[in-house]
Amino acid sequence: MNKPKNVISSVSDDKGRKTVVDLIDSPYRIFPIGRLDFDSSGLLLLSNDGELMQKIIHPKYEVEKTYEVTIDGLIRQDEMEQLRKGVKVEDYITSPAQVKLIRKNENHYTSFLEVTIHEGKNREIRKMFESIGYTVIKLHRISEAGIELGNLKSGEYRLLKPYEVKKLKQYLDNADR
Repeated sequence: MNKPKNVISSVSDDKGRKTVVDLIDSPYRIFPIGRLDFDSSGLLLLSNDGELMQKIIHPKYEVEKTYEVTIDGLIRQDEMEQLRKGVKVEDYITSPAQVKLIRKNENHYTSFLEVTIHEGKNREIRKMFESIGYTVIKLHRISEAGIELGNLKSGEYRLLKPYEVKKLKQYLDNADR
């Protein structure tokens, strides 16, 4: 699914907000694998396979998640290096991130980056950028565990193709070794 902003990555919400499951017409009981923040968008895997879900979210598998990130300000090379080495966030140091500058917009004073992490702690990317003095304006996940978002529009979803399921299981099997 391409999760829209302002939708909860959950099966239900006690505050009555729209959830990702509300957007899906399925005869099966499905649930989101992991989550994306309320104000983030992009790829969210959903499944009815509890064992697969546990593997994807378990830290030992170090499942890679890639995001397009727009920040306020013009990031410097040394600041990107800090993210690549790991930065102090609250009471821990993040694992090294892969960080690639896509472009800077000097007129709007923003930077657009591609960031890959494997931890995925609560609001981790936002906190990483805050730790070096930036605010994330937009956060959009484009891949997870080797599965690409592709050209799904916001709110759209599709079933994984058989080769994608096989690829996902191989990804997790390789991580298990």
